[in-house]
Amino acid sequence: MRVKLIISFFLLVAFTLIVRVYYLSVESNTYYEKLSENNAIKTELIAPIRGEILDEQQKPIAINKLGFKIQLKPHMRNKKNIELFHQELDKLIALFPELSKEKMIKKYKKKDSYYNNTYIDIVDFIPYKEMLPKYSLLLLDENIHILPAPKRYYPFNSIASHVIGYVSKANAKDIQKDKLLEIIGYTGKNGIEKYYNKYLEGEAGKKVIQVNAHNQIIKEISYTPPIENRNLTLNINMELQQYIAELFKGKAGAVIVMKTDGSILSAGSFPEYDLNTFVSGISFQEWQRLTTSLDKPFTNKLINGLYPPGSTVKPGLGLIYTTTKLNPTWTVNCTARMPLGRRVFRCWKHGGHGETGIVKAIRESCDDYFYKGSLQVGIKLMSDGLKRMGLGKKTGVDLPNEFIGTVPSREWKMRKYAQPWYMGETVNTSIGQGYMLVTPIQIATFTALMATGKLPVPHFAKLIGDKPYNPKPKDVLTQKEKWRLPLIRKAMMQVCNHPKGTATHYVHSKIKIAGKTGTAQVIGIKQDIKKRKLEHELSYYSRSHAWFTTYGPYYNPQYIVTVLVEHGGHGGAAAGGIVSDIYDWLLDHKYIKR
Repeated sequence: MRVKLIISFFLLVAFTLIVRVYYLSVESNTYYEKLSENNAIKTELIAPIRGEILDEQQKPIAINKLGFKIQLKPHMRNKKNIELFHQELDKLIALFPELSKEKMIKKYKKKDSYYNNTYIDIVDFIPYKEMLPKYSLLLLDENIHILPAPKRYYPFNSIASHVIGYVSKANAKDIQKDKLLEIIGYTGKNGIEKYYNKYLEGEAGKKVIQVNAHNQIIKEISYTPPIENRNLTLNINMELQQYIAELFKGKAGAVIVMKTDGSILSAGSFPEYDLNTFVSGISFQEWQRLTTSLDKPFTNKLINGLYPPGSTVKPGLGLIYTTTKLNPTWTVNCTARMPLGRRVFRCWKHGGHGETGIVKAIRESCDDYFYKGSLQVGIKLMSDGLKRMGLGKKTGVDLPNEFIGTVPSREWKMRKYAQPWYMGETVNTSIGQGYMLVTPIQIATFTALMATGKLPVPHFAKLIGDKPYNPKPKDVLTQKEKWRLPLIRKAMMQVCNHPKGTATHYVHSKIKIAGKTGTAQVIGIKQDIKKRKLEHELSYYSRSHAWFTTYGPYYNPQYIVTVLVEHGGHGGAAAGGIVSDIYDWLLDHKYIKR
């Protein structure tokens, strides 16, 4: 019996060993084959080339300069390779003296780790012409890799900088949102470059390769090319953009030239800045200059500049007044002073305007008409109407981070300040002062609404690839407002053409235009001051902002030209010449047909 048990035990052990040997030699073979295959096959993503940005005449606005980046083999800082590491860096400096050894070491240290087995970027860009005579020499060095690396370049430097935007190195937050940036390295940071970033950057390609134990390529298994060169054509005309930059030299503010359908032919925020300084990294001194200047060159004033609109809102308010509580024939006797409680609200004209109706009130910008009208109409109708006309909300322009501005109301003030609304605040709102704030792009679309009866969606893109981009204008006016609109247009025409119009003496354009001037106060005027100083008597940064927003030709509106001159004083005087020169340019270059 004992012998049988011993034999059975040995047979069981033998059987177990045979099963285990079978598993190790046969069953697990498939598993280890797959594991081996995974070790031997690598997938490499191929960075796409960023699409170019062109103006409406197909002039390049943002292009890619051809060049190369330099990579160094990983794990070269250990004791065994440290001497070779420094030799390789010294070799590169001998070939390209402008390189910094300290910067290359810093970049290498940042990426070098025990777990990283891929070559490390140490030089982001060497121009094609510089690399070409040294390319073959570096190609023989197995520690160095040379790869194609385009670099963004802006041929017009600072022109239209706030519209175009720029690309810069992607940070960790950018990469977290978009994994493609790990291989591209750069992303749109502002303007059109940021708004259309996903389209412009394209999609990565893929290369599947087989490598040996030394990480040497044995063969290429498959290749999928990247989807790239997605070009973007804008409505912008760079020749006009340069012309306007000359007109605005030495001034701060904003200009918008827009077709009545919303297509933007030119737009500038001034002062501008050189886009190319941001591609490789801006110096601390330059960054300080841009961010601390009182003229705010780094702020895109087109969509992020918030200003009191002043009298530019009077055409819209006139439309609201005459279609709600007031008859179009309603008049006031302007004596230049309107007492209300403990305050006196003054008209800009010292002697007053006398008997004034809606046309005269807009033509001569009579404050008293709008003061007294606001007390009849009330803040709710005024606020609701102006919001419907596009103020206090985003216009939908294709630029990132557009501000909404403020059209105040009782509810708005209670939410923001937990305070009640006062009649004096209604009066202030009636002349575009007080809490009201707008952006230049809002005033441009608001003016287009007065010109055509439709509220356009302003847009810079003309063609996204080969697909036209042309959002439809919105129908926001009531039927009654549409009936009254010719009266408002007549008043705006007289602003620029009637002997007493606020812009007439400053407009010299070859075509008949209509518009509205505006003066947006920067500082308040104390009640005890009987006669305020003239704008030119004030210190520069205490002067009012000057607005002049227009459309033309009057009988066949085709273009909107809106100009804001910061601290310019009176709208007509500061901006009338600029507006006139722009219309003449449009006429001379056949953009406007008589």
